[in-house]
Amino acid sequence: MSTMLLNRNTSMAPAVHRQNVQVLLEKIAEADAILVGAAAGMSASCGFNFFYQNDAIFEQYLGDFHRKYGFTGAFNGFYYRYPSPEAHWAFLARMGYMEYECPTGQPYYDLMKLLQDRNYHIMTTNQDFQFTRVVSEDKLSAIQGDSRYYQCSRRCHDEIYWNKEMVYEMNDAIDENLCIPAELIPRCPKCGAEMEPWVRGYTFLEGKKYKEEYRKINEFLTANQNKKILFLELGVGRMTPMFIQEPFWNLTYSLPQAYYITINPKDALLPQALSQKGWAIKEDIAAVLQDAAAHMSGKEDSSCMI
Repeated sequence: MSTMLLNRNTSMAPAVHRQNVQVLLEKIAEADAILVGAAAGMSASCGFNFFYQNDAIFEQYLGDFHRKYGFTGAFNGFYYRYPSPEAHWAFLARMGYMEYECPTGQPYYDLMKLLQDRNYHIMTTNQDFQFTRVVSEDKLSAIQGDSRYYQCSRRCHDEIYWNKEMVYEMNDAIDENLCIPAELIPRCPKCGAEMEPWVRGYTFLEGKKYKEEYRKINEFLTANQNKKILFLELGVGRMTPMFIQEPFWNLTYSLPQAYYITINPKDALLPQALSQKGWAIKEDIAAVLQDAAAHMSGKEDSSCMI
């Protein structure tokens, strides 16, 4: 497939917005199956920019770590070289606590309104488990891990562990030096090594849980490959296109009745080869999903009527 790209629908004019919403609603209505691929831009559309920026939520939960260590955003805090394991785990505990306590973003509710009563599956590279608040596990594949779980850092066995109780206990024990007691550091029940969040990294455990996430996707694709299938991409950038974006392009090109829609204010890209089988919406994800969901509910603003 050609990698030559088209940039379409770059205007934020009301007429273009209405057309984008109309195309999205029409393609959802026409589809026999919908595979959603969502990445960091989906959570960012909720106003949750704490992974890469010092936004209000970051300041609320991690501001003291920023002031002590100087890093910007939770992503940099995750990979910061802390002076001790106790300091490292204090940050991991607070970050986990933030993710558990963070409210569910409205775009997630709007997306589920659009998918209601539809044949769909969702795959995501997000590790903030926002989707788990609105989607059942059988319809969701977290292909780059899930922060609700810990794994052995040595990968000595194929098991991951639910961590909510550990996270809350560690967070409550963080002292004025931003450390936790050494005895609270999670350790592997098999080998005694430190555990670590089950998220993509050098020691990410690609075991039975990881394979289960892909099994659900492949079964959905196998069951629907000869139907009208919509690949709906939300907030996927160019940092890791190999997990969602490029597979979606190839599948849309290969499957005869497939159609592809990408929504991203910065990286809404459409390959030339998909010019007749795709649509790129270079707009705010939250605005598009909100207006589409409102139209579906019959509550749209007259200025956004289709």
